[in-house]
Amino acid sequence: MTAFDVLTIGNAIVDILSRCEEDFLVDNEIAKGAMNLIDAERSALLYSRMGPAIEASGGSAGNTASGVASFGGKAAYFGKTSRDKLGEIFAHDMKAQGVHFATPPLGGTPPTASSMIFITPDGERSMNTFLGACVELGVEDVEPEVVATSKVTYFEGYLWDPPRAKQAIRECARIAHENGREMSMTLSDSFCVDRWRDEFLELMRSKTVDIVFANRAELLALYQTSDFDGALDMIARDCDLAAVTLSEEGSIIVAKGERIPVQPLAVDKVVDTTGAGDLYAAGFLFGYTNGFGLSDCGRLGSLAAGLVIQQIGPRLQTSLRQAARDAGFIL
Repeated sequence: MTAFDVLTIGNAIVDILSRCEEDFLVDNEIAKGAMNLIDAERSALLYSRMGPAIEASGGSAGNTASGVASFGGKAAYFGKTSRDKLGEIFAHDMKAQGVHFATPPLGGTPPTASSMIFITPDGERSMNTFLGACVELGVEDVEPEVVATSKVTYFEGYLWDPPRAKQAIRECARIAHENGREMSMTLSDSFCVDRWRDEFLELMRSKTVDIVFANRAELLALYQTSDFDGALDMIARDCDLAAVTLSEEGSIIVAKGERIPVQPLAVDKVVDTTGAGDLYAAGFLFGYTNGFGLSDCGRLGSLAAGLVIQQIGPRLQTSLRQAARDAGFIL
């Protein structure tokens, strides 16, 4: 029996988004375009220096689950929050999207995670994340019946930072494979890859992970090379299926020795790149778990990513199912 198309596992984070100039990043020693892990003290400092902001539920895998649901897919999510205001916002937003989310919250300490995202005029986002309650996700939060009845279980590379989450992910992989399901991951960002390169490669080569999502920079970082074609050859050997996003050049899907190029969606103006990779994965996985060919999976990913970068925040305010219908991808 299949209950869900995609189960995602990730850091349950509420994003706090604000525009800034390039100088702000330099003055505050923020690495542009990266996810910077910070503590509670720095989180408070950056918040005090932040301009007008909006709050939106985020977290990489949470964004992907939300995207799958927006396409009309059946999505589930594991992620740890706390019993506080931000935790209530996150839970409400997931459930309002129709995503199954039943991970028990903590009592209030540490608080629900937050990420201050500074968006520069070029649309690039620089994330400063206080993980808070996220680090408490563990094996006890795994719902075995949800894993067993999900076609694909997908987790974010960022989740490899909290130690207890590794055990939870490995347990999910065991349950998934015992039930004939597939396991997928996203490399998240090149800094994350630098922290966990050997372990990510072990996950792929041991077939703990079947499907990998990456962008060009992450793929090159994984194999410590500047040779993109060579890196594609290497990932083809290391996993069954990979989708590599290439920003304005679209994406390329690598499967069974074949490379399938996918064109990007035409975009008038890039407003905010937050969630682009997450929504690409949502479109791809929705298509993959609903019997679409790999080219069409990539097109659905391009559609979702192209739409999200034209707005502020990672959760789309329009229906992806309707957008896919309008584009002639689904009936």
